Amino acid sequence: MIVTTADLFKIAYGKFAIGAYNINNMEQCIGLFQGNLESKAPFIIQISKGAREYARVKMLEGLIRAAEELWPEAIFAVHLDHGDEETCYDCIDSGFYSSVMIDASHLPFEENVAITRRVVERAHAKGISVEAELGMLGGVEEHVKVDEKHAMLTDPDEAAEFVRRTGCDSLAVAIGTSHGAYKFKGTQSLHFDRLSEIQRRLPGFPLVMHGSSSVPREEVERINAAGGALDPSARGVDEDEFAKAVPLGVTKVNIDTDGRLVWTRVHREYFRDQPAKFDFRGPGKIFMAEYAKFIAHKNQKLGSAGRLEEVRAALTGKS
Repeated sequence: MIVTTADLFKIAYGKFAIGAYNINNMEQCIGLFQGNLESKAPFIIQISKGAREYARVKMLEGLIRAAEELWPEAIFAVHLDHGDEETCYDCIDSGFYSSVMIDASHLPFEENVAITRRVVERAHAKGISVEAELGMLGGVEEHVKVDEKHAMLTDPDEAAEFVRRTGCDSLAVAIGTSHGAYKFKGTQSLHFDRLSEIQRRLPGFPLVMHGSSSVPREEVERINAAGGALDPSARGVDEDEFAKAVPLGVTKVNIDTDGRLVWTRVHREYFRDQPAKFDFRGPGKIFMAEYAKFIAHKNQKLGSAGRLEEVRAALTGKS
């Protein structure tokens, strides 16, 4: 069942965070649904501008519609991740998306406000929610690339002004996370003090953490042992910090890189161990099962596991 992102946020706020997972193909889609149902969690399917170009818009929508029929008990929203203004309008006009993200965070504050406001007006006219971003995460995400020296934490006062002036429905904040597989070097934690200050100025307002993959050391080591060349010192967000962020307003957590690492590990190991194989369905089956296991694990850390019936009851007005 496709629901609005806004409804999911109202139910989750302060209690758990909703996992937002990007998909690009059938294997990810199937693994995503299976993993969320196995862990009994609501979730958000994210489609990026790059995924829309790679798999074609109609193909991705068809996959999601088919999965909705196959697993009618699933509760989820469909979200455009890191959209520019043109892509946001295309998604809004399609009638398929629950929400869109306009990412103008790389622009000056006033330009970010103006662009976000235009998208909000267009989206709200059709009952669609808008996520915006303030502050800049380091790393690479689709078409957005920010080197670490230009990364910038979200200013709490600016955040309050930004939400007031744009009317956005949720805000992605920069609190120390980073996009891509090359994240922290050594030990680093999220800036909970900054997050707390943002929440104090925006009480009850849904905040979003981008770049929240953990880049598990075991995955990196297994990939490299199977012929990969990832930086072994790469670190992501400590999964145990998700629970600390929930009481501070974080209601949606974006996780993409870790899923790509699972895909890479499965395929590298499969063809390393079975070099005579060439049927892609072999590793595909393994990946779907491994991805489902990965999703279920993340939901446990986010606190969304086991919440499905609670969410269903709230959405249907039952006690």
